Amino acid sequence: FPMPIFVKKSNMATAKSELEFNFNEDRMRLRIRSLEQELEKIYLGGGKKRIDKLHEQGKLSARERIDLLLDLGTERIEIGALAGYGMYKEHGGCPAGGVVVVIGYVSGRQCIVVANDATVKAGAWFPITGKKNLRAQEIAMENRLPIIYLVDSAGVYLPMQDEIFPDKEHFGRIFRNNAIMSSEGIIQIAAVMGSCVAGGAYLPIMSDESLIVNKTGTIFLAGSYLVKAAIGESIDNETLGGASTQTEISGVCDYKVESDQECLATIRDLMSRIGHAEHAAYDRIAAEEPLQAAEKLYGLMPDERSKPYSTREILKSLVDGSSFTEYKEGYGKTILCAYARIDGWSVGIVANNREISKSAKGEMQMGGTATSQYVNEFKPQSVDTINGALPEGNVGLDQIMALMGK
Repeated sequence: FPMPIFVKKSNMATAKSELEFNFNEDRMRLRIRSLEQELEKIYLGGGKKRIDKLHEQGKLSARERIDLLLDLGTERIEIGALAGYGMYKEHGGCPAGGVVVVIGYVSGRQCIVVANDATVKAGAWFPITGKKNLRAQEIAMENRLPIIYLVDSAGVYLPMQDEIFPDKEHFGRIFRNNAIMSSEGIIQIAAVMGSCVAGGAYLPIMSDESLIVNKTGTIFLAGSYLVKAAIGESIDNETLGGASTQTEISGVCDYKVESDQECLATIRDLMSRIGHAEHAAYDRIAAEEPLQAAEKLYGLMPDERSKPYSTREILKSLVDGSSFTEYKEGYGKTILCAYARIDGWSVGIVANNREISKSAKGEMQMGGTATSQYVNEFKPQSVDTINGALPEGNVGLDQIMALMGK
């Protein structure tokens, strides 16, 4: 008879752990590839045919303009590429919210670039476009970053104008931010590289420096057809608000250029002449790679996010040298607080500890949730509203915030 095979329990546990890790890794890689495929579509804006049409007009696309403007080979980060995702399908969609926002370096100066995507409804503003532009301005104000507007927009998307204009956080706040940044000495440069119509026409006028591309850039409150309908006067758009008109007659723009390429080169020249910003007060040293490979994150994150996982193991794949110093390690174990370095920068970290832990009082707790007692301490004025409405034990923070009306 064949001898029976005995497998140690520890080996079985290891095999199960490896299987789960491999399963998580496969699922995460599939998700990342799916996201990359969606981003590839978003990066095309309104599609390749519309990009080709821009090229026929002698214009670059929004992303091509940004690539040519930013310093070659330097770090950059795009903000809000997924803004507008799945929205306004009945209107044909609004990839990236119809505007591309990137933080990068121009002539060695860190700045934020806001470029209208003329392939999406001729660069018209949807409600989400306004929100994204406002967010870019907020980032500029909070971090005192110069902001460069590459304008190519047909103005507000009229079928939705009632959702764009009226409120405090809507389209009009952009001009209020223009004024605030001007008063605080935050550099604003606007390049009119296509249409600049209606309310959007105020933006280059309120910027510190404004450029306009000859034969493609125009600035006016209403185009020639509306002028004809309103007062019966026949006039072409170039005479109404083209580069010659706005640089030689009205004086609205400061620089007349002949192409997108010359326009972007002029912006780079202007940026090279401004002073460098003060360095951040945070300490930075030479960066060090994590000892644990970043790719290990794919397997560490469970496919089902309700399952516990080790936040400490996650940090080991993120922070320099996989080294961090925990703050109050034994207190409030559902939250992990630590000091570490990422890319050489000294940072503080606050993370939900998704492992099941036991408090000093013997209570079982899990990060990412809060007890009803905690909620009552957190917002005592809401006790009458939420008492009795929360289930026993732990509840998700999203449930809590919903009950609080947040």
